Amino acid sequence: MRVALAAVLLAAVYALALASTDPVDLATGLVLGAALVVGLRRHLFTGAPAPASALPRRLLRALPLAAAVLREIAVGTWQVTLVVLHLRPLRSPGIVAVPIGGRTRLGVAVTGLLTTLAPGEFLVDVDWRRGVMLVHVLDASEPDAVRERYARFYERYQRPVLP
Repeated sequence: MRVALAAVLLAAVYALALASTDPVDLATGLVLGAALVVGLRRHLFTGAPAPASALPRRLLRALPLAAAVLREIAVGTWQVTLVVLHLRPLRSPGIVAVPIGGRTRLGVAVTGLLTTLAPGEFLVDVDWRRGVMLVHVLDASEPDAVRERYARFYERYQRPVLP
């Protein structure tokens, strides 16, 4: 069931990216989505599926997650704007090792995507052996504060939706 749902959702994203509801485009999106999901299912679906009763709660928790992501995008945009306009100096950009913690493989991918949405930060790499995500940030002068911010965001917003 989750393979089919994921394929349909990928087909919807494909149709949105094309801005087309032409049947040929929808069929192409469904074929591509199904091929991706089937080919990557070992990586996408590593654990047992969550019970169906948890879905409404997770959907409700997605709203605060979306709001928090929009806030992070706004803050990141503001910080990058200040640096680009030379209103704030770029003092210590760098890479911070953020612990993966309790994140699943899908959770790490979601964290990477959400990180990269906000200007000024992006996921550089994941070191599975060390159990860290390497994140480039505009201000790496206090790496513990960056790690704490990522931990708080994960526990408060992401974990209830996509651990």
